[in-house]
This record gives sequence, C-alpha cells and structure tokens, in this order.
Amino acid sequence: MDEVREVLQTGVANIGESYAQEAVSKFERIGAGPVWHFIGHLQTNKAKEVVRMADVIHSVDSLRLAEEISKRAQALGKTQRVLLEVNVSGEESKWGMSPDALRGDAARIVALPALSVEGLMMMAPLVEDPEEVRPAFASTRVLADQLVSDGVLPGSPLLSMGMTNDFEVAIEEGASMVRVGTAIFGPRQTAWK
Repeated sequence: MDEVREVLQTGVANIGESYAQEAVSKFERIGAGPVWHFIGHLQTNKAKEVVRMADVIHSVDSLRLAEEISKRAQALGKTQRVLLEVNVSGEESKWGMSPDALRGDAARIVALPALSVEGLMMMAPLVEDPEEVRPAFASTRVLADQLVSDGVLPGSPLLSMGMTNDFEVAIEEGASMVRVGTAIFGPRQTAWK
C-alpha cells in the first residue's frame, strides 16, 4: 500500500488492479484521488463492489456481465465507463469475447443504461519476443476501427493493450492505455501515468 501512495506522489494519476478484493481494499484505504481502473477478470457476483470503486472497468467480457454492471451503476446513480474485452488470439486461457461475439453483442451492450462504452481491451499472449504479438494488437485496432465505422464505438476509441513486456509494440499498433505495473511494482499491481 505504501508503494502505491509513493507512486501517486510522483504524479501518476491512474491506478489499475486485477483482483476485485485487492482493488476494493486499496480504494477504501486510498480513496477517490487517482483514477481507478479495474483490469482483471470480473465475475458478476463481484460487480457491485467493483462498480462502487472503479472509474473504468476494462474487462467487460460478456453481455451478461455488462447487464450486471449496468444494473449496479444505475443503483448508484453512476455512469460506468467500460471497455469491452476481446480475445483476438483465441487462447483458451484468456478471457474476452471472440471478435464475432463482440460484433454480435456490442450494439446491445452500448444500448444499456448507465454504461459508457469507450473502447476495447485485450490481453496478448505472453511471449518473449513482443513482435510475435504485433498481429494481435493490429487485429484489435482493426476491430475497433470497424466498430467505429458501424457506429457502435465512439470515434477515437480507447485501446487498452500492452503490458510491461510488450507495451512499445502495443503503442505502435494504436494502444492508448498500457498496463506497466510489473515494471513499477513487480507482479500483481498496475499503474498508468
């Protein structure tokens, strides 16, 4: 916790967390000063707690979860900023909607009350050479562009992609948010500047 406060004192304005319990605990101790991003897999039974504390939820991976977040945000009188998580690599170990499922459900998710769908998030395969994941980043950008053309996503959508080991390639392919917490804190914590 002291590490997070120390990083905030350097001017970092955005903090990300992957685990609901840890996110809520940190939020309760630090408060609403930074912009809080929830980037981990979110189960519907944890949505109430995460909606209460998160400014942006990056990991909306189903229509069912979006409906639950919408319901919880409405109850709080809040418009919840969200990103739709896509699994462009098709890896079974990754969460996220397939590109086809995302295209099929995106318009219904965007129409839900109390949600502001602002872009896409993806988790690239973990590989040693970041160039190996360039196609996954490029595919996510192309998908976002298609959803903008279809009127589903806003112009200039947010693209949350890239982590400590591959963020440079992600930025080259259009990332507007990268997750570099491992470089700052070590495993299991994330911060953006």
